[in-house]
Amino acid sequence: MKKRLLIKNRLLVLALVLALCLAGCTGQAAPASTEAPEPTEAPAPETTEAPLPASANDAPVSATADSAPAETEEPEPNTEGQPDDGSFRFTRENFPRLDGSTSLVPLGEAVASVLLGESREDVQDLLNFNRTTQSYRNLMWGNCDLLLASVPNASIYDELAEEGFEIDAEEICTEALVFMVNEDNPIESLTTEQLRDIYSGKITNWKEVGGNDAEIVPFQRNEGAGSQALMRKLVMQDLEFMEAPKDYVASEMGELMESLRNYDNSANAIGYSVFYYAHEMEMARGLKLIAVDGVLPSSETIRAREYPHLSSYYCVIPADAPEGSPNRVIYDWLMTEEGQHLIAAEGYVSVMDVG
Repeated sequence: MKKRLLIKNRLLVLALVLALCLAGCTGQAAPASTEAPEPTEAPAPETTEAPLPASANDAPVSATADSAPAETEEPEPNTEGQPDDGSFRFTRENFPRLDGSTSLVPLGEAVASVLLGESREDVQDLLNFNRTTQSYRNLMWGNCDLLLASVPNASIYDELAEEGFEIDAEEICTEALVFMVNEDNPIESLTTEQLRDIYSGKITNWKEVGGNDAEIVPFQRNEGAGSQALMRKLVMQDLEFMEAPKDYVASEMGELMESLRNYDNSANAIGYSVFYYAHEMEMARGLKLIAVDGVLPSSETIRAREYPHLSSYYCVIPADAPEGSPNRVIYDWLMTEEGQHLIAAEGYVSVMDVG
């Protein structure tokens, strides 16, 4: 019954609407006054205040329905090389000037090659590695923008402090100071104390450490070299080196190994290097690495920090390098998983375990 009443009511409403429409068409329902209403001017559109912008630094904007769009400030331009997606586009023009330790030249080439998409040969003109200690001075003097370097000579920190120059340094991979002898030398291991006594001149014959009855010829690196700074810091500490003949001091890492290999009585010589040079670059052919305090240096013992004489390689930039600047971008990128993969692929012992 309710459904029938609802249908009946709807039909009545439709009939009434139809009747009103027909009356409007035939004039039967004309209004009481036949005079057309006086035309009136269309009201001016109201001025409305736009809502406050999200940023308190932006001025409020008012607009009318037929007004020109309000002028807005141009957006700040992107940092050079910075696409809208937040990544950084390196070019030869904005790529930072690289300097640092000679043992990190291969890493510098790899970084430039990957970030610029050029071959390693083509990016070599962008690198000017002046060895560890001098590279820190070059950064301070504004002659470079980013270092890939080991620990410098301790006096450098005094120089930086005197100039009021502050740096940001991030450890990017682990390094070790390793010792090598000719492969014909029967010695397989030395203690840190024995190494200290050899290089201070206290021990002068191999038989004193279990070897042949032969004079020990200890080769050194030049002052200012990263490995020399490491030797002072990790092994010699407060002891001074014995005065080495000129021919026993090498100015280049490769030169030291060549000297060890080619020395007339080669089985008598000993020298030191960083692990990367001695092992990964296979510059020690004809030589052998020896254990120190019973631990042979390897990627595994270095990563596990079992080998005793460890150091680090750093990425170094001026502390005031702004966020988004090319050198700051590389500084941050080297500690990403992608950057650490590149470091490991180049044969260095990466800080992160990236497999």
